[in-house]
Amino acid sequence: MSQPPAGSANPLPLKDRMKIPRQSMPEQPAQERIFNFFEVNRGYSEELARQEARRCLECAKPTCMDNCPVGVKVREFVQSIVAGDFRGAAAIIRQDNVLPAITGRVCPQEDHCEAACKLHKKGESLGIGYLERFVADYEQRMGIRHVPTAAATGRKVAIVGSGPAGLSAAGDLVQKGHRVCVFEALHELGGVLVYGIPEFRLPKQIIREQLDYMRAMGVEFETDVVVGRTVTIDELIEEEGYDAVFIATGAGSPLFLGIPGEHLNGVYSANEFLTRINLMHAWQFPAYDQPMVDLHGKDLAVIGGGNTALDAIRSALRLGARKAYVLYRRSEAEMPARAEEVKHARQEGIEFHMLTGPLEFLPDEKGWLGAARCVRMALGEPDASGRRRPQPIAGSEFDVPLSVAVIAVGTSANPVIQSTTPGLDTDNRGYIAADPATQRTSRRGVFAGGDIVTGSATVILAMGAGRRAAKSIHEYLCAGSW
Repeated sequence: MSQPPAGSANPLPLKDRMKIPRQSMPEQPAQERIFNFFEVNRGYSEELARQEARRCLECAKPTCMDNCPVGVKVREFVQSIVAGDFRGAAAIIRQDNVLPAITGRVCPQEDHCEAACKLHKKGESLGIGYLERFVADYEQRMGIRHVPTAAATGRKVAIVGSGPAGLSAAGDLVQKGHRVCVFEALHELGGVLVYGIPEFRLPKQIIREQLDYMRAMGVEFETDVVVGRTVTIDELIEEEGYDAVFIATGAGSPLFLGIPGEHLNGVYSANEFLTRINLMHAWQFPAYDQPMVDLHGKDLAVIGGGNTALDAIRSALRLGARKAYVLYRRSEAEMPARAEEVKHARQEGIEFHMLTGPLEFLPDEKGWLGAARCVRMALGEPDASGRRRPQPIAGSEFDVPLSVAVIAVGTSANPVIQSTTPGLDTDNRGYIAADPATQRTSRRGVFAGGDIVTGSATVILAMGAGRRAAKSIHEYLCAGSW
């Protein structure tokens, strides 16, 4: 079919839509942004958004929606953008996604909806993430707030953790009429969104605005509550009267390399490094006291190749690092980081040392970190992850002078809830065992999802788990049977 679908707001024939190039995202210039924490991507204008939306083929079977972990109705919201109904587009997204301004910025759409876009077969996929961000920002800028209401059910649900899985579940459950309270261990809400992702990728104000919207929906929040210490799961159910609990604490315990010298001053886990920058306001020095070693004029490396590694090294550059390296034991083709983040890092002058593995951290004359002894790697046969396994090349050792090193090789399960909840099954890695379809655990009325079940994953996958949990919790509360 070459003509527009019946009832389409887009007058362009399909063949003409395919001739429109993907509209680039305006960006802050690299040589300016390395000196500030302002957002790199500037967002589409209304004109750019409508032009990009016109590229949509309006497929009868939208595979983009099928590949979205939270099920956003992509075709419908894009059609609304073409028609100039940005408010309507935002309302369509919010039916399935309570955090569109966040996912529009940090979701790896290229692995989900955009990967399934049929335009991708002959060129560049539709900029679904850019369009989602546009309508979410438009909604906020115009002061539009449609707050859904539902008749109260009289049921209470406790959600442990205010990261993406917990917030997604809270948004869905409160719209079903349940009373929802989210418990957060830290003093600020947002989980990994606030402590793990830097300002230049996800401004804290965006998170606060999304939380304010959820408060208006009726979600309650309590901070400084360490479930498992301040209160247990059993106490929430038996003493505080919660009918169901959803555990969405994330996987917050850092992994290390297990090599000599990791104890040296100047060696950080990525969790600590980014928390000091984001949550403890190191990025706002001197308005806030610097809660970490001064990086000005120092050489710094991050070990790892994921988004967390790039967040850390790009933050270090903005905090004054003289040289900023990424040390990664595989090749760039195996890097799990988003291609856009790698591109931005290269533009900013980050140096990538691929096929490089640290063997030992060496002290300087004062006993602080002075260098990393590394070895060149070659790729062998694929391992369990499907990526080729790196193998050290004998005799290729060399030293990299460093003052600071950041270990960004993943996280493991924090055991505080598992160790204080009798009868809660875990897997052999210490993560909570939960049915992947329903997020039910071995404890009646207790559900779990996100990184505390799967291990480290993306924001959108955690949100997908939150939505599945909310659906299952609602069915459980309505049926009363497990």
